[in-house]
Formats: sequence, C-alpha cells, structure tokens
Amino acid sequence: MADQQARTGEGKRPTEIPAIRWEEPPEGPVLVLLDQTRLPIEEVELVCTDAPALVEAIRALAVRGAPLLGIAGAYGVALAAARGFDVAEAARALEEARPTAVNLSVGVRRAQAAHEAAWAGTGDPTVAAEAALAAARALHREDAEASARMAAHGVALLDELLPGGGHRILTHCNSGSLVSGGEGTAFAVALAAHREGRLRRLWVDETRPLLQGARLTAYEAARTGMAYTLLTDNAAGSLFAAGEVDAVLIGADRIAADGSVANKVGSYPLAVLARYHHVPFIVVAPVTTVDPNTPDGASIEVEQRPGFEVTEVMAPQVPVTGAGGGIPVAPLGTQAYNPAFDVTPPELVTAIITEEGVVSPVTAEALAQLCAGARR
Repeated sequence: MADQQARTGEGKRPTEIPAIRWEEPPEGPVLVLLDQTRLPIEEVELVCTDAPALVEAIRALAVRGAPLLGIAGAYGVALAAARGFDVAEAARALEEARPTAVNLSVGVRRAQAAHEAAWAGTGDPTVAAEAALAAARALHREDAEASARMAAHGVALLDELLPGGGHRILTHCNSGSLVSGGEGTAFAVALAAHREGRLRRLWVDETRPLLQGARLTAYEAARTGMAYTLLTDNAAGSLFAAGEVDAVLIGADRIAADGSVANKVGSYPLAVLARYHHVPFIVVAPVTTVDPNTPDGASIEVEQRPGFEVTEVMAPQVPVTGAGGGIPVAPLGTQAYNPAFDVTPPELVTAIITEEGVVSPVTAEALAQLCAGARR
C-alpha cells in the first residue's frame, strides 16, 4: 500500500531532493518516493509498503526515468523480501510495469539474483532480504557515480564539438536528478556546462502529452539557476532554422545492440531536424541502458499509454470532468495515438555518452566493445 505526505522544498536544490530512499520505521521498511506527478505545484512523498504499491507508482509515473526505475525495481525486490512477500512474484510484476525501460528489469534481476544466492547459501530469509537490499543500495550508489562520470565525458565532448563555450542546448523530456541516483544523464551534462560557465541557454521542450519538460526539467533548471527557456515541442524546428541550437542532448530508456535509441516520444523528430541542420544529436545514458539482447530498433517494445493523456490535460486544484481525471480538450469519444516512446536509428545519433566513455560514430561493434569493457 502507499500513503502520501506533503513536504516543503524551499531552499533545496534538485540534487538535495531525494527522488527515492529506503527507510526503516518501527512498523517495517518502506520505500519513499518523491511523487513526480505532483511537481512542480507541490512536493509530496509517496510511501510504498509493498511491491504492488510500487508497481502502481511506476505505471502512474510517480517514479520514472530509466536509471531511477532500475533503482526502484531493485528496492522493490528488497521491500518484498523484507516484508515476507513472494519475491519471485514481486519481481515479475515490477518487470512488467513498464516494458520499454530496460533498466527496470536490470535492477529487478540484480536484486533478485542477490536474494536467491543468499537464500540458497544460508536458507535464512533475513540474510536473503539483507542481500537484496545491499544489491539495491549498491546499484543506487553506482548510478550516482555513473552520473558524475557521464557529465564529465559530456562536457569534454561538447568542448570538442563546440569549442569556445556559450552552448545553446536543446533537451527533451526530463533527465536530471529526478531520474537518477545522482544528477541525471543528459541534464547532468548541461548542468556541468552551466557550472563551468559554458552554458548560454537550455532550451526545454515541454514534452507532450505529459509535460515532463515543463513540469520537471524546467523545475530542475530553475532551482539550479540555469538560463532556460520553455518551448512547445513543435516550435523546435523554428529554433533550428534560426540557428539557435548548438546541440541536442537527450537521455534514453533503451539502447538496442545496433545503437537504436528509444526515448520519450518526440526525440526522433529532433534527430531528423538536427541532422538536416548539421547540429550534434547526443544521447546520454548509463551502460545499463544498452540492451545487447535487443538487436535493433524494430525489436524494441514501445509502451502505449492511455488515450486520455492526449484528449485531456491535467491541472491541479481545478475541477475535472474527463474520464482520466483531467480537463477534456477533445470531443468525447476521440481516439488518440499515444506511444510513450519513439526510436531513433543509430545513423542519426552523433554520439552516445556513457559512464565508460563515448561511442562515436555509433555502431553495433563500438557499443559491444564498450559494454564488454564495462563488464570487465
């Protein structure tokens, strides 16, 4: 089950707001999430006491973003083990919560493997639960470290591609501390450039239909003092045409073995625009997002979201009449096409930045070599 509790966020920077944390109150362990569906209007914590509550939070996008989903999945397994629930059943439910983000299954399987190994070795459920929690905490820590390394690689690449600083970066969806154990993926690169005085402007796509750019990326940019401007997704083309974009930085939910990149829907059109206007299109993601078992973009399962996310808009504290709990903006009964992601082919990707280094040009061979090095 899940409970909500409001907290103030005054005076905090995004990296000081825990997007996820494990707590052990007297009544038993819980997983505490910053409910991202309530941002930026209010900061509310969602307290999950079991895996089903976490599954619902994942599906509702209260917790989201590929790296953070991996961390959440691992903690979900640990929560099931600590609470005495069926770990295998919890793991299956968590893995199925969002099919496109490969990090979710990576995190779940890592904690589950640790639990199974400890159980087989000791037969002690407490020891097995502790092993699952240790695996989740290790993944959490590693992701924070990976975030810092990706930021360093990203700033170095920007300086190589765009010498002189004054970068004007366009980003899509949200890829900051709200999706990571650290400061994020693509946003972390922009933030590092900002801190070094090299970021002139962050262009923020509002990201339809759920507005993760407007609600979350702008929220993080404002709290870090970055110079940013919000735009509708379909205004990006005019920015490119005016020569106002120096680079595009996005995250990823899954990268296929051939370098195809699945990210929030709207990313592929940006790649096409970037190629036409000779602007670098850069993907920033940890190695765990690269899925060698998915051969190409056509093999990536793209999550289909409910139509009401398109036919209605959400407005906190406003009376709602729509079936999905929002304000209708289309006639009743309108069908909507609402894929959560699109896939960008590798030939449109200038570079993929990971914590292990940069892949450019993006090829299956280069990705495989990088991943092999990471495993070693």
